[in-house]
Amino acid sequence: MKELRFEELTVEQKLGMTLTALVQSINGPFPIAPVLDLMAKHALGAVFVQNGVRERDEILRRIREAADYPILIMTDAECGIDPYPVGHHNAIGRTGDADLAYLFGKAVAIRARQLGYNVLTNPVLDMCDKNVTCGGNNRAFGHDKHEVARMAIAEVRGMHDGGVLAVAKHYPGTPDNAAEIDAHMAENVNYATEERLLDYNLYPYLRLIEENLLDGVMTGHYLCTSIDNEYPASLSHKVTQVLRRQGFDGFYVTDGLNMMGVVAKFGAMGSIGLSVAHGNDTALAFQPTEMAYEALCEAYRSGMITDARLDEATGRILEAQHKVNITPKFNSLTEQEKIDYKRLSTDCIYAKTDAGVPLGISREGKHYFAILTDGDVNLDTIDEKAVGPMTSGWYRPKEIADRLLELFPNSTVSTINQFPSVAENVGILNNSLGFDDVVFITFFKSDCYIGQECLTSRILAVMRGMQVTDRISTIVHFGNPYVLEDVPHVQRIILGTADRNNVPYTLEVLAGLREARGVLTYDVKFK
Repeated sequence: MKELRFEELTVEQKLGMTLTALVQSINGPFPIAPVLDLMAKHALGAVFVQNGVRERDEILRRIREAADYPILIMTDAECGIDPYPVGHHNAIGRTGDADLAYLFGKAVAIRARQLGYNVLTNPVLDMCDKNVTCGGNNRAFGHDKHEVARMAIAEVRGMHDGGVLAVAKHYPGTPDNAAEIDAHMAENVNYATEERLLDYNLYPYLRLIEENLLDGVMTGHYLCTSIDNEYPASLSHKVTQVLRRQGFDGFYVTDGLNMMGVVAKFGAMGSIGLSVAHGNDTALAFQPTEMAYEALCEAYRSGMITDARLDEATGRILEAQHKVNITPKFNSLTEQEKIDYKRLSTDCIYAKTDAGVPLGISREGKHYFAILTDGDVNLDTIDEKAVGPMTSGWYRPKEIADRLLELFPNSTVSTINQFPSVAENVGILNNSLGFDDVVFITFFKSDCYIGQECLTSRILAVMRGMQVTDRISTIVHFGNPYVLEDVPHVQRIILGTADRNNVPYTLEVLAGLREARGVLTYDVKFK
C-alpha cells in the first residue's frame, strides 16, 4: 500500500489528516459515504468504527477496499473483541500475571486486524484509589503505578506482536472529582501539580516511552487546574506539552468530542478546531464528517490552526500510518495460547472471608439466592436479549439462576430489582426466612451519563435489615468492587468480573469447586 508523501499534500488534505471521522452505519447516522469521499481525495487521517455497531464488518470491508493508503482505522478494545472478551482491564490486572496481559494484547490485536482495524485505544492507564464514575475502576488495571506500568508494557508488546498500534488513555489520568462527575456529563477536575502527575498518573506513560512502546495517547476531558485553568487536557497546549517534554513523539488523539466536559463550554464544533490548534494531532469528532472537516477548515482560515501546527500534526499522523504499514504481524494464536487465554476469565476471581470461614458454601445446603437486576425480571419468562443494559451480554440472570440450581439443588433463587417496591421488599424479607442463609448476587455495569457508581439505597436498606440478624452469608459481586464499601459486614465476599465467561467460574468458587486466585487491585474498605 502506497504511503502519502507530506510534500505532496495540499492544505486541504493536511486538514483532513487531522480528523478522525466516526462511522456508525452504511446509510444511517454517521454514514460511510462522506468518509469514503474524503479518503478518495486523500484528505482523511483516521476513522473510528466502534466495535459494537451493527454493520461493523461491512463498514470495515468497505473502508479497507477503498483505502489505497494506510489510513488509521481505530476502535476501543478495552473489553477485548469476540471471541476474546475480558471483564475490562481490571480483569487483567486482577490476575497479577503480565504474561496474560501480553496474551490479551496479542489475541485482541490479531482479531482486530482480521476485522480490519490497525489501531486500538488500549491500554487504559487511569489510576485512582477510590470509587470513580463511568466504569473507571473496572476499566483500569488498578491503582499501583508500578503494577499498572508492568501490565501495560506487557499488553502493548502483545498488541505490537499482533500487528496494531497502541493508544494509551485517558491522559493525563483520573481527576479528583471523578467520583461524582462523569466527563460525559460535565467537566472533571484534576488538581494535581505537574510534579504529581509525572510521579503518579503519568508514570505508566513514562515507562512505555522508555521502552519505545507508546504509539499514541488519547487525551481526556480533564481540567488540570494547576497547569491550565482554562482548557481541559483534550484542548490544552499546556497539558499536552507535559508529556512531549518527557520525550513522547507519538500522536495525540482526543477522546470523543461529544462530551459535556468540552461541549458545554466550547461547543461541539468549536472543540474540534481547538483540539488540533492546542496540541492534538487528530480530533475524534462525534459529529457528521462533513461538518467536522469544515470545522477544521474554518479553524485554519481563522488563524486558530497555524501552518506550523498543521504541519506538525500531519507529520505525526503520516508517521503513524507508516508504522501501521510496516508493523510485523503474527497471524494467529497457538493452540496453547488459546487455552491459556481462558485464564483471563478464571484467574481474576478474588475472594475475602472472615477468619475460619470456608470459601465455598455447602452444595447440599438450603440457600436463598437473590439475584440483583436493573428492572423487573421474571425468571420464568425472561428474554435475556431485552433486559436493560444487560443486553451487553455478560450478565444474564436466567443463566445465573439455572447454574445456581445446578450447583445448589436444594436452594431457591429469586430476583430483586435494584429499585425494589414495598411489595418486593416485603417478599424477599419474608421469603428468605427458613433458609440456612441468604446469598446476594450483585453487579454494577456503569455506562456513560449514569454518574456515580453505587448500589441503590433501597438495596442497601434490605441488606442492612437482613444483617441485623446476620442472615446474609455471602455477596457474589460482578463489576466495580468499590460499590461494596456501603454494604454491611458480610463474612464472605467473592468478586467476579464483567465478563460472561467469568460468571459461571465465579459461581463455581462459591460452590467450592474452584480456587479464587485473583488479587484485589484497589484498597477497598470492606466493612
